[in-house]
Amino acid sequence: MPEMKAALGTRADVTVFRKLAALPYRTSYSDRGAYYTLESIPRFDAQGLWCCRGAWFSPHGTLLNTAEALVSQAPAGYFAGELEAVLHVPVKDALRQLVQAARLHRQDFHGLYLYTAKERSRRQEQWAARQAQGEAADADQEQLRAAIVLFYSLLDEQQRRLYAGLESVKEGHGGDRHMARLLGLDEQTVARGRRELLAGQVRAQRVRGPGGGRPRAEKKRPIS
Repeated sequence: MPEMKAALGTRADVTVFRKLAALPYRTSYSDRGAYYTLESIPRFDAQGLWCCRGAWFSPHGTLLNTAEALVSQAPAGYFAGELEAVLHVPVKDALRQLVQAARLHRQDFHGLYLYTAKERSRRQEQWAARQAQGEAADADQEQLRAAIVLFYSLLDEQQRRLYAGLESVKEGHGGDRHMARLLGLDEQTVARGRRELLAGQVRAQRVRGPGGGRPRAEKKRPIS
């Protein structure tokens, strides 16, 4: 608006709006609608979004209308975080307003609100699709756990300890406990592997420390 007022040589918003009324234009859904563009300029992507100079536009106009359209069209609805990643703006307040106005529906899904279309049949489809996604993710996790256990079984003693320690480091807090349960190890063994790995205390050639393992049995020679 300040740029348009400067271009028109006026200080009044109403003068700008009078000029805009004769033009096909759109306002941004981001930045509280502070940016304007002609309808012929945007090249919307597959999700119906377009960005220029950091401002975001959609064919639906306002953030409320854009959020409603994207949620209603989404195959499995949206969590707030997912929609924010798509729209590049905070959406929690907009979603709350849409639910309060009965323009969208929300339902608890494993501790998070899942936002779906207001039409019952459509939101049932979205709910079923989201459940199927969760089941597929659970199956993938189970397959990954089985692969980890199989790979672990092929390692020697030192490698097992270090591998458990590596996976613990990747998981962060609680990783020692989780890997101990998954691999049937003592939690202290996992912690030891983690410490050795981070300190670089790895023996490349020897599995056990010097003196470890069973003593070598001497050959018995027949007494002549």
